[in-house]
Amino acid sequence: MELELGLSQTTLAAVGGIFGLLLGSFLNVVILRLPTRMYGEWRRDARHYLGLEDEPQTQVINLSKPASHCPACGTPIKPQHNIPLISYLFLRGRCNACGTSISIQYPLIELLAALLAGFFIYQYGVSINSLYGIIFSYSLLVLATIDLHEKLLPDEITLPLLWLGLFANLNNHFVALNSAVLGAIAGYLSLWFVFWTFKLLTGKEGMGYGDFKLLAALGAWMGWQILPMVIFLSTAVSALVGIGAIIFAERSKDIPMAFGPYLAMAGWIAFVWGDTILKNYLVLFDLRY
Repeated sequence: MELELGLSQTTLAAVGGIFGLLLGSFLNVVILRLPTRMYGEWRRDARHYLGLEDEPQTQVINLSKPASHCPACGTPIKPQHNIPLISYLFLRGRCNACGTSISIQYPLIELLAALLAGFFIYQYGVSINSLYGIIFSYSLLVLATIDLHEKLLPDEITLPLLWLGLFANLNNHFVALNSAVLGAIAGYLSLWFVFWTFKLLTGKEGMGYGDFKLLAALGAWMGWQILPMVIFLSTAVSALVGIGAIIFAERSKDIPMAFGPYLAMAGWIAFVWGDTILKNYLVLFDLRY
């Protein structure tokens, strides 16, 4: 279903990009505050389980409170200094109050959110395909960034992403429903099997359960047939990055590396270009054999 607004695809994409900038600002809030809120809840639950007194009441942290402020000096950010991307450039990447450098993550996430929204609206117009594509992409962007910082893939995002993928395929929107269900099952169990095989052989945990759930969500969106491509791409890129970090950055091989960002990147590539990649592969296969 696509809405006819009488505007060119380029104009629609530009408008979508502007909304994407605003949504990117919200994505930054989710990336920064969701793990903090989760850690607070875990500490509280652990203290209750151990029969300890609650910690002294601290400031409530959720997606709406407290208001935006500088993490260094605590000064509230004025509206004119909180315009996505533009304020960062105007302030030259520094807090207007204390001069502390602002993380480059803020404008990068906003820019990526704008580009992603513009990309899908340019490709599919104002349609359900664009809406699904933007939600899917933003979810992966948030998950990848959180995992990169915290080695954590929150259930609050992976599980709704999985269920939304199954819902989208109730009417075979992207793939047949049976393929989506099998994709969710196979996605989870494939990494679960790798996890336990690695643990039995080495005594170490090679990845977290969040990776299982993320791959299950990707399978729910795109079907079981796409999983080999996602696993191959994510494993190959993560291996290259890991080896490069060990050789050039002298990173210890014992330091764990987040796998979620590579799963998310491979999943997005498969979502957008998976059919094209598979078709080209089959053509090459037929030419060779």
